Amino acid sequence: MFPGPTLLSATGAIIEGALNRALTLDPAGQRALLGALGGPVQFTVTAPVTMHWTLNRVGERVQVRSQPDPQPALIITGRPVAFAALALGDDRVFADERLTVEGDTALAHQLQRALNQLQPDWEAAMANHLGDVPAHFIGKRIRQAVKWSRQAFSTMNANVEEYVHEESRTLPGRRELEATFQDIDELSLRTERLEARLKQLQAPGSDNNTENL
Repeated sequence: MFPGPTLLSATGAIIEGALNRALTLDPAGQRALLGALGGPVQFTVTAPVTMHWTLNRVGERVQVRSQPDPQPALIITGRPVAFAALALGDDRVFADERLTVEGDTALAHQLQRALNQLQPDWEAAMANHLGDVPAHFIGKRIRQAVKWSRQAFSTMNANVEEYVHEESRTLPGRRELEATFQDIDELSLRTERLEARLKQLQAPGSDNNTENL
């Protein structure tokens, strides 16, 4: 079932309240976040159903609307737990492609850094709408989900890397690569030394003695 407008609006109000409260407490974070909002930033949640929120700058505050923008400057798309990770300051959420970006990726990273600096009190914002106990319960579950998803993603990447390098032999193993890179570095150094010696021998006044090559 598609979430009703009341739930969408309440979620938008929680996000807006937490961000604006954080902006009043951190002038540097305020400049960073508002600087990232040169145009509307649209958040598109893909599961369990598609939902949209749009973040806009209005003066020195932010406004969150529970509908897509006709001409967003940036569209960030992903699953709810990935957006929760972004809200909690995860600096790998874009690099790991847990969230995808349409538009200026540098702007998306600027937004992420600003959120990491501000560290909004999401739980307090939820408490204003839900009460302290439900907000604490939901906040705890969200933090646990984000931690689990980050660990699961890291484990999956490590397993894929190990399979590619060690099991399938599609690529050389890590030790083989390290040894190869070391050999390349040594060869490069020897080549540079030889080139320098040749230039010395070719210089005017040289006796062209090549015994030390």
